[in-house]
Amino acid sequence: MQGSVDGFSYGLVTPVVAYLMACLGGALGLRCTTRSLLVANTWRVGWLALGSAAIGSGIWTMHFIAMMGFSVEDMPIRYDPLMTFASLGVAILMVGIGVFIVGYKGATGTALFTGGTITGLGVASMHYLGMAGMRLHGTISYNTFTVVASVVIAMAAATAALWAAVQVRGIMWSLGASLIMGLAVSGMHYMAMAGVSVHAHTDAVGSPGGDSAAAILWPMLIGPLGFLLLAGVVVVFDPMLVTGRPDWRDSRAAEARLGAPAPTGTRLRRPLGRPASRTPRD
Repeated sequence: MQGSVDGFSYGLVTPVVAYLMACLGGALGLRCTTRSLLVANTWRVGWLALGSAAIGSGIWTMHFIAMMGFSVEDMPIRYDPLMTFASLGVAILMVGIGVFIVGYKGATGTALFTGGTITGLGVASMHYLGMAGMRLHGTISYNTFTVVASVVIAMAAATAALWAAVQVRGIMWSLGASLIMGLAVSGMHYMAMAGVSVHAHTDAVGSPGGDSAAAILWPMLIGPLGFLLLAGVVVVFDPMLVTGRPDWRDSRAAEARLGAPAPTGTRLRRPLGRPASRTPRD
């Protein structure tokens, strides 16, 4: 027997909040990735790692907030904790690989395609691994078309986001890029869920085991909220993160690494008394 599936049990609340979480992670991640390209090598790994964790956590939280609105008529849904947290690890790891590729190779065609593909597959893997962790008295099946479409959307969105992280300068442009990234990631999720169907096991009794979505999600909200707090601290102590403009030493380091002048508007006046020939140190 087919169970009646509803992806919007709480109306627009879950998709709107999920979208905002995806934008939050994307905004911080993109700014950190942008900043990594404008600093000396000593700091680059830290910026890229922070950006990867922010994007991965934001996408994961978006997914499970959206899943709180998913229900099947007369069927309790639980989640396997180990599988659920594994999906978070997959998201951060694969997003990190893509971010580090672009962070170190730049937005060249090969690096951008490779990084975007890996990151997009990471987003899709996170989604379907999380779905595999669902526990209910039924069998979940997927429409092949929506699965393929969701993976394509994820890869395209990831590639565009990585390109924006390298090319976009200025807080307003970055904000716009994060809004588009959030829309693409949310679109990937709901495209995938549009092809979900559940065949109910009529003879099943008792609880399917596992934890409820809320029991798993609320503890994990500490992560994204922690990144939001960290973003505030970073902005306070490094205002250049907001504007995307490095100081003169970071600009010289970017030029030396990329082999071309830093983007227009990224140079600041060299401090008085600082010799022009002095090179940046890591």
